[in-house]
Amino acid sequence: MRLLIVEDEKRLALSLAKGLTAEGFAVDVVHDGLEGLHRASEVPYDLIVLDIMLPGMNGYRVCAALRAAGDDVPILMLTAKDGEYDEAEGLDTGADDYLTKPFSYVVLVARVKALLRRRGAGRAAPVIEVGGLRVDTAARRVMRGEDEVVLAAKEFAVLEHLARHAGEVVSKADILEHVWDFAYDGDPNIVEVYVSALRRKLGAGLIRTMRGAGYCLEAR
Repeated sequence: MRLLIVEDEKRLALSLAKGLTAEGFAVDVVHDGLEGLHRASEVPYDLIVLDIMLPGMNGYRVCAALRAAGDDVPILMLTAKDGEYDEAEGLDTGADDYLTKPFSYVVLVARVKALLRRRGAGRAAPVIEVGGLRVDTAARRVMRGEDEVVLAAKEFAVLEHLARHAGEVVSKADILEHVWDFAYDGDPNIVEVYVSALRRKLGAGLIRTMRGAGYCLEAR
């Protein structure tokens, strides 16, 4: 899943991005409200972590603009303020949750996952079944028949994306876009590395390479 962090405290933003990336998310970071609104309008994010006190445009206005445009992306607001009025204003503009600084990183991750589960419950089943493969997107567990297959965070993210498009050809560029962050400029062959790892753990025939087009997860 792809997250956007809009936070002008660069050290905090990069720390959150590093932690959430380790959880298996693709994370983009911007430090300005206007840039955050532009990025959120251009990219279909799964969740936005949005600070209130931002240069360019504050978080209240960013949230209100996204809701006015019909964007229902879950928004977790961050603020250094502490008071009922601030929380009410944030929720009134359409935010889904509210976290006051300083906060525990463990609490933030729990809130993020809860918002994503809530959204997923209304959109798609949390467990994806492809043949004898079960991908539990909420618990982040994978079963092959009766056996659990332990995957690293990025391995699970690649498999989840393929499973959501089972039977379809998914390009390498599409996997990069959904699993790695916007600023990733490393070797695009990293996708092949993770697909190879998944084949070793799940069986060689489950993920087909469609030469020149991408990969396809098939029921077997």
